[in-house]
This record gives sequence, C-alpha cells and structure tokens, in this order.
Amino acid sequence: MTHTDQPAARPIHVAIVEDDPDFSNALSVVVQQSADMHLIGRAGTQAEGLAMLSGPPADVLLVDLGLPDGSGIAVIRAAAQLWPSCSIMVSTNFGDETHVMRSIEAGAAGYLLKDSSPSKMSDEIRSIANGGSPISPIIARQVLARFRNAPAAVPVSHNDDSPALLSQREKEVLDYITKGFTVHEIAGLMQLSHFTVRTFVRRIYSKLKVSSKAEAIYEARTQGLLS
Repeated sequence: MTHTDQPAARPIHVAIVEDDPDFSNALSVVVQQSADMHLIGRAGTQAEGLAMLSGPPADVLLVDLGLPDGSGIAVIRAAAQLWPSCSIMVSTNFGDETHVMRSIEAGAAGYLLKDSSPSKMSDEIRSIANGGSPISPIIARQVLARFRNAPAAVPVSHNDDSPALLSQREKEVLDYITKGFTVHEIAGLMQLSHFTVRTFVRRIYSKLKVSSKAEAIYEARTQGLLS
C-alpha cells in the first residue's frame, strides 16, 4: 500500500434466510455484485437459519417468514439474542397485522413485502445497515393504525427518589432517534463511534422492553421520557 492509498471500508456482511430458490438466488446476486457488500451465509429452512446463527454475525439478516419447517419469526427472535448488533429485515409475502407485529416484537427493524424487484434490495440493505428502518408503505400504515387505535396511556408518575429509567446520554440518543437521525448521524452529532451509539440503542430497547424504533418512541412518549 502506498502512502496515497486508503484502506477500503469494511463491506456490509449480509446473511439470507429464504426458501424460494429463485428469490434467494436473485438476492444473492444483488449482494455479490455490490462492491460494498459481502454475502456470508444462505439458508433455506428454519433449521438452517438457526444453525447459521452459530457462525460469525452478519450486519444485516434478511428473513422470510414462510419457511417450509416453521416460521422465520423464530429465526428473528434467536438472531436478536445471538447477533445483537445485527439489523434484521423481513422480506416476505405475509402482510397481515399478526405477522407484522410479531416480527417487530421479535426484533425485526425492517419489514418489506416481496412486491418489488430484488435489485432494489441493495438500497434497503444499506439503509438498515446505517440505522434506518425500511418498511413497505402498506406495512407502515398498519403499524401507525395500531398505535392510533391503542388505548390512551395513563401517565406514569415517578417519585423524585426513584432512579431515572434512562441515563442522560441514553435520553439524548433517544431524542435524536425520534427526530429521524440514523445511527451514523447520531454518532457524528455526539462525537461518538457508531458502535457506541448502537450500544446505547440496545440499552434503550432493553430498558423500555421493546425491539424496534417505533416501539421505543411509543413507549418513551407513553412514559413521559420525551420532552
């Protein structure tokens, strides 16, 4: 390496759990043809997907829900535990509320219906890898309708002596999240590494007992943690 060369940025490591061979192959080609991505694993069943989680973690995990030997939600739930730094995105034909909410509760950060070409997935993979939450418009409307129809929350009163649920730093990160900033943008604003910001995000999710950005914002507002 000469003094003018710059080290290449680490590619986004992608893993796929998809039982449709044509769609899986198309996704694999998209990833392999993207200079900033690297395919580290493919699985076609729930069992293969769970076994893949014993290997090195991916940055982005794409999961179909309708697998031949069980639901992809089990893979999502296990990945959220075993690969905590991985961003999980559903890619499926199931658009009903039950599958959507169960996937989000299990740990999915994105939810896309298979209504567009696999070639567009590269942009969605980059988005979720950078802290975004790609969601098909029809799914986003369902999630928003679910929150709109939820019963009005009763404000929670806290004694002055009780410890704060979130630290000042965590509240700052949460505030940026509610304003739509990505993990990398928050890292720049707070002058922290994006790894540190991801750690703060995981702590916030754990303390609020949620598994997605939408749930975190909803719970924070319910509990009066946001100004």
